[in-house]
Amino acid sequence: MCNKYIWLAAVSAIFMTASTSSIASETIKPVAAYQAPLASKVLLTDLANFDNQFLTAVGERGHILRSTDGSHWQQAQVPVQANLSAVMFIDKQHGWAVGHDATILSTSDSGTSWQIQQFLPNLDKPLFDVYFRNQNQGIAVGAYGMFYRTNDGGSTWQPEFHAELLSEDDQDYLLELQETDAQAYAIEQGVILPHFNRVFADGNLLYMVGEAGFAAKSTDFGQTWQRLEAFYNGSMFDIARTPEMNLLAVGLRGHAFRSVDQGNSWQEIALPNHATVNSIVTDAAGHIYLLGNAGSFLISQDDGESFSDHSLADGKAIVSGLVWQDKLILVTEIGIKTINLSELN
Repeated sequence: MCNKYIWLAAVSAIFMTASTSSIASETIKPVAAYQAPLASKVLLTDLANFDNQFLTAVGERGHILRSTDGSHWQQAQVPVQANLSAVMFIDKQHGWAVGHDATILSTSDSGTSWQIQQFLPNLDKPLFDVYFRNQNQGIAVGAYGMFYRTNDGGSTWQPEFHAELLSEDDQDYLLELQETDAQAYAIEQGVILPHFNRVFADGNLLYMVGEAGFAAKSTDFGQTWQRLEAFYNGSMFDIARTPEMNLLAVGLRGHAFRSVDQGNSWQEIALPNHATVNSIVTDAAGHIYLLGNAGSFLISQDDGESFSDHSLADGKAIVSGLVWQDKLILVTEIGIKTINLSELN
């Protein structure tokens, strides 16, 4: 089964260069997500935990689910049916979710209800991740280098194009187009950058990974980026710190890489299967869990130097997950699954 980025990425080649100030397209109006009794048993793509007080899961058709115990889930009121790909909370009340049609949703009531901050169905591009460092400053990233920033809590979102993430040849090519063919230049901006799949905040640093071996870091909250030396030519879907503060990056066809020098060099890790890895989860005991397609579920007890295979028998894709109290809560292509940590360790 494909990973969530392929599920959500029905993308076009046209990039919207004008700034957007929230709310919906004038030509295609949003339709509220249906209240579905089985919403917790269909494709879900991301999960957020705020301070062990509540869980929020997002997924296809605008489904957003909330739980205070990890077992019982209530569907929130959501004003769009766009497939959603990521969710985060900055405090108990305020959260954001992003997804297809460059959708950005916000909540100010702990995820009970959601409002549209951006909805651009004519753009037909998915956002894949969102990160806020405080209640006002946030970024959202997605397909073909799509990058939006807000400094007012999402009341307005401004698109950015980060040419420093291109090769020197591509930068020269774009500069020539800008001088000779403005229309072609605008179109090319929308396809020349790779997909930005995941943003990882590490103190004052941001790391970002994506398509075709793309990896970069920023020291100024994404105002400028330094592209890392390529260490793999396939797509990467997650990056995280290990318990011993090394870096781990994972992606397509069971590829995983570990860096002990802040991303300056990477060593490939031999995994016990070749399923695409979608997410990295760690727990307080120092275990690392890799979650992936075909039920792939791998565990490391040595800071990511090696992994053992505990893949789920049903073979269904695990898209993301997190540790909740004494359980591992997973979001999968068939909804929520729960694994007791005591059964694994």
